[in-house]
Amino acid sequence: MSIWWSLHLRREAASVPLARRLLIGTMETAGVDPDISFDLSVALSEACANAVEHGGDDGSGGPGEAYRVTAYLDGERCRIEVADTGPGFPTAAGGPQGVARPAHPEAESGRGLCLIRELADHVHIGGTPGCAGAVVSFDKILKWRENAPLVAV
Repeated sequence: MSIWWSLHLRREAASVPLARRLLIGTMETAGVDPDISFDLSVALSEACANAVEHGGDDGSGGPGEAYRVTAYLDGERCRIEVADTGPGFPTAAGGPQGVARPAHPEAESGRGLCLIRELADHVHIGGTPGCAGAVVSFDKILKWRENAPLVAV
């Protein structure tokens, strides 16, 4: 079984629950275990919220009005990618791009990338060479409900 979809969304807060509901609906229809679906939907929400909040300037002087979400359910794995056209991730003290630093315990924001790392099996945070913007991609091994209609064979 293989399912994939891609959305081109406006950088508005209302786009985050739309992407989350589509992912949950897809996984529920396919028969993915609800706990796995929940973990991935929270990670997707965090990645989308980051794109909405930080994916602004596309480098051409104009605002980056959209971002892209792509999800693949392929065999035993789900892979999700969220890409925007903003400034990308700063390089932290000569280290690799997209280094997620723990947020202060009392901070109201700054936990998204760390949360994605905790909920997914593999995470890549960076950009696309030669393009402005940030790309957050992550995947997780799927578990299936008993008698799932679209279980991988």
